[in-house]
Amino acid sequence: MTAEGQLIEVGGVELWAEEFGDPSHPAVFLIPGSMSQGVLWPDKLVGRIAAAGHRVIRYDHRDTGRSTALDFDTYPYTWAALKDDAVGLLDALGIERAHVVGHSAGGLLAQWIADEHPERVRSLTVIGSSPLGDREGQVIVRAMLGEPQPEGSLPEPLPAFLEMLRKMAVDPPPVTRAEMIDFGIEMARVLHGDVLPFDEDAQRRLEERVYDRARDPRSTANHQRAAMADMEFEPTGALEKVTAPTLVVEGTCEPVKPGHGRLIAEAIAGARLVMIPGMGHMITPETAGPVTDVVLAHLAAAVR
Repeated sequence: MTAEGQLIEVGGVELWAEEFGDPSHPAVFLIPGSMSQGVLWPDKLVGRIAAAGHRVIRYDHRDTGRSTALDFDTYPYTWAALKDDAVGLLDALGIERAHVVGHSAGGLLAQWIADEHPERVRSLTVIGSSPLGDREGQVIVRAMLGEPQPEGSLPEPLPAFLEMLRKMAVDPPPVTRAEMIDFGIEMARVLHGDVLPFDEDAQRRLEERVYDRARDPRSTANHQRAAMADMEFEPTGALEKVTAPTLVVEGTCEPVKPGHGRLIAEAIAGARLVMIPGMGHMITPETAGPVTDVVLAHLAAAVR
């Protein structure tokens, strides 16, 4: 599957985006997770959604892929800027309303847009994400430090993911291309979960693609700095205000946000929660089919 990507200026940065399908068809806007490029949305998923009669857009956040790589010390930002980038990209593409689909932290941004700009969201799909406004970062920090969680906190990540974070905190960061690719593979192994087979060769090819298409592979760390710069970056808007038809997807082997999907679905009126057997945090070749199936069914139902 191929498409012609383009650089689009939004709010002083360049965002790389590519489109699939007929431009006259309803738009499906794919928001990637933190530190993630748009190409991590599997081609299989993108192609099937486009073939079903949709205009599909995937893009690189600032500081990822071919989008602008910033000097964070000179141009600091919080996650509100990434939300504004997404809305600004819709504006630049002339899209008034879209089916908004977000993965991981991209799901948080999708919820934020649905809360703040309900008129822009035809339907909402949240995959492997946490509820808007529940301070997931603080939960992770307390879990890493072994501190107790206040009553009502989000469920903690699984031990394997926490162990990976602790290792990252003490090990020297990867520097060379080979080191960064190897690190990406090991992180992907943890995010994959321990039920479905992990294809290391396929993951290596993906990590090589991600590294080689980045303006500056190191700038993805700016997303972490953006979150840490303001631990209260999430809005206080209530998910109860979200009116878009909503699908929530979580893997049964989710290591990062286990049980968070149920909390999102409970907070949004009429939301549907679907658990994908064996799926971890990422949408892998093994799980792209089932995820696409439920997304397509949701999109079809949302336009009836």
